[in-house]
Amino acid sequence: MATPEPVYPIPASARSLVLTGFMGTGKTTIGRRVSALTGRPFVDTDNEIVRRAGKSIPTIFRDDGEAAFRALEQRVCKALAHVPGLVIATGGGMLVNAENRALMMAVALVVCLEASPEVIEARLRADADRPLAANWRELLMARQSAYAEIPIHVDTGSRSVNEVAEELIERWRASL
Repeated sequence: MATPEPVYPIPASARSLVLTGFMGTGKTTIGRRVSALTGRPFVDTDNEIVRRAGKSIPTIFRDDGEAAFRALEQRVCKALAHVPGLVIATGGGMLVNAENRALMMAVALVVCLEASPEVIEARLRADADRPLAANWRELLMARQSAYAEIPIHVDTGSRSVNEVAEELIERWRASL
């Protein structure tokens, strides 16, 4: 079956769109939708880490520790920063690292997705495969200052995936 024509084509040479924010804010779901609507490739950084490591994120945390995971995350960030025209969904902690955040903000349109604590809690209940979800409220508080460094924030809590995706595409196209 042929791939459908993109509704909102984005040139392959365009700077990438990077979606970041806390777990459960919709980065992967919305990123996939933006990718489908623009015809640009989608990369989930957590999936890329799993592919490179040859094991799941919970296994990396258990066997190698969070520091090893963050080192892999930084390598993936550096590799993707130099590829134009991608829709990238980062893990929630990738751009908490100031070096990663500065790099992506220099080369891509970075948008921080947000949702209320009640929405995050409901979304996390549905996904048991998150190694840092047990103390998510404390983690969210610890990451707030890093997320605040990102100028563009979009609330995903009360809007449909399509509504958010279309807003992101408008912002992306306006930034080109």
